[in-house]
Amino acid sequence: MTDTIAPTSITGLILAGGRGSRMGGQDKGLQPFRGQPLAMHALLRLQPQVGTVLINANRNLAVYESLGVPVWPDEDPHAFAGPLAGFSAGLAHCDTPYLLTVPCDCPLFPMNLARTLASGLNAASAQIAMARACGRAQPVFCLLQAALLESLTAFLDAGGRKIDAWAATLRTVQVDFDDPVAFENVNSMPELHALEQTTLPTHGLPA
Repeated sequence: MTDTIAPTSITGLILAGGRGSRMGGQDKGLQPFRGQPLAMHALLRLQPQVGTVLINANRNLAVYESLGVPVWPDEDPHAFAGPLAGFSAGLAHCDTPYLLTVPCDCPLFPMNLARTLASGLNAASAQIAMARACGRAQPVFCLLQAALLESLTAFLDAGGRKIDAWAATLRTVQVDFDDPVAFENVNSMPELHALEQTTLPTHGLPA
């Protein structure tokens, strides 16, 4: 098995389908961060790493569509059933062998995310590669085989909701990254404003 997966073999998925309850119910992906919506920051960081990008959103679909990539809601967009429902929507519309998921509320994730996860996935002959930073798993940052849609559908139909619980039923490897700031996410407006003052991480950026 080769130690690389071509970017064209990966579809990127930005998860923006949450309720934003800790942000007063606001659509988190559309909140401004350094002059652009959070979802746009995710898109700009993800596009160079993959062949194509999709967005999973459950409201304000036209606004997300204006970012220039396909937008797909959950099967039940009114349920706000969590990130695995977004995974399912992404897998259902993924035309490549792999899907890479990232949240919309973590605008500084590594520019080498796809390459590093792909190397870990192949080295472990795994079905899912999950990011880990400083010993802490980051379950919404996953590279997974697109063929896992059937497995995920069965898990959701049985009432499962947690990413790590589903991943535990599969060959999953955690892949280490050394920049915890790169995985800082925002759940409130004060956290968003605090992150705006953070120095941009250099891990994974071109020299």
